Amino acid sequence: MKTEEKIVKFVCNTTFDDVPAKTMEVVKKQVLTIIGTTIGGSGSDGCETVMELAKELGGKEEATILIYGGKVPARQAAFVNGTMARALDFCDALSPGPHIGAATISSALAAAELKGGCSGKEFMTAIAVGAEVAIRLNLSEAQYDGFDPTGVIVVFASTAAAAKILGLSEEETWNALGLAFNKCGGSFQSHVDGSLGVRINEGWIAETGISCARMARRGITGPRNFLEGVYGYFHLFGRDQMSGEKVTAGLGTEYNLGEIVFKLFPSCALTQGSTEKILELMKEKEFGADDVELVSITVPPYTYKLVGHPFEVGSNPKVNAQFSIRYCVANALVRKASLLTHFEDETIKNPEVLALAKKVEVISDVAMEVRGHTPLDMRVVLKDGNEYMKKLDIAPGFPGRPLTDEQHKMRFLNCVDFSGRDITQEKIEDIITTVNQLENMKDVRELVKMLTEDI
Repeated sequence: MKTEEKIVKFVCNTTFDDVPAKTMEVVKKQVLTIIGTTIGGSGSDGCETVMELAKELGGKEEATILIYGGKVPARQAAFVNGTMARALDFCDALSPGPHIGAATISSALAAAELKGGCSGKEFMTAIAVGAEVAIRLNLSEAQYDGFDPTGVIVVFASTAAAAKILGLSEEETWNALGLAFNKCGGSFQSHVDGSLGVRINEGWIAETGISCARMARRGITGPRNFLEGVYGYFHLFGRDQMSGEKVTAGLGTEYNLGEIVFKLFPSCALTQGSTEKILELMKEKEFGADDVELVSITVPPYTYKLVGHPFEVGSNPKVNAQFSIRYCVANALVRKASLLTHFEDETIKNPEVLALAKKVEVISDVAMEVRGHTPLDMRVVLKDGNEYMKKLDIAPGFPGRPLTDEQHKMRFLNCVDFSGRDITQEKIEDIITTVNQLENMKDVRELVKMLTEDI
């Protein structure tokens, strides 16, 4: 059986009962995370603009723009919601870089409304199979080589989820995924340059899921051999280093959602370790920002390229800061924490933080790669001559160092608080309880209502 066929059958035929309970617990954490980041990110740069643009364009009222309310065509709702969900860069991720939940859950919610409703079990199953397909198609740092991992693999997740909820046949799902392949792309240059393109790309991926599923249902065909073809995914993006046997090994019986990363701090996943270690050293050795002469951090080349470059405040300071080890370390030194409020324009431009960021150096060392995706060696030199070292292989929130349930809840509450919206404690607890019992929900459109009424 062809690799493409195996994946299509997995997407179409998997039921809620087929998915392990522990995998569904990860899905719930994804959903709570994305609800939180959508609420918190709704007022971020560009989000209100894309919301207004979607409403100005008009069209058939099919799905809801979360938080703001109002209905637009389903693909436009998915686009706006996906953009908002990614705006804080506090959503779930995957090593080495894809952000799965923001686009996939936004696509799934729009599909549920387009369909006329679906149960919590159907919704969770669609997210689980979509995420599993994306994880299995995930590439190495070398294979991505500057492509935005989210743009490359999450199109398959958002499309699979939408196709699952809309009840596409195997043939239609095959075409939908083939069409999605043609939308793979995006560049990490958006991250390096600090552009809003990072969050916009997430919105496009959510929109792609709806568009591909709808076109396939109408008979539009995609490339049949979108994975193993001569110019398929394995060749173009996998650089001829992938095999169907490896991608589909255990498919349907073994799930890999445990590899999903949930961040402890509101910045790029590759800044998590540096932020954690400088906070630990400050507490253990009892020094402050004024005591620091130099912070030297050695990381693998992939980390350096994405978040190790000198920190500069560009046209979008929040994105500049989110993707900078130097800023994140300086911020933690000055404020003894790393919070969403620390990634706002005026906070970022604080002279003390900017000056201290110049005392943080990041060194690229290819030898670090043997230690994994997030290793770092940190050396802190104080003005009094004392030096301290910290080493780390696995950053917080990554596989092997999962966040606690309390940390997940606190991240959600921080996102809600950051939004500045007058949401009652009763409403907050109601959302948390609903997500924790999502499999019992008769129609996830009730969740949509919760995220538009009184918010």
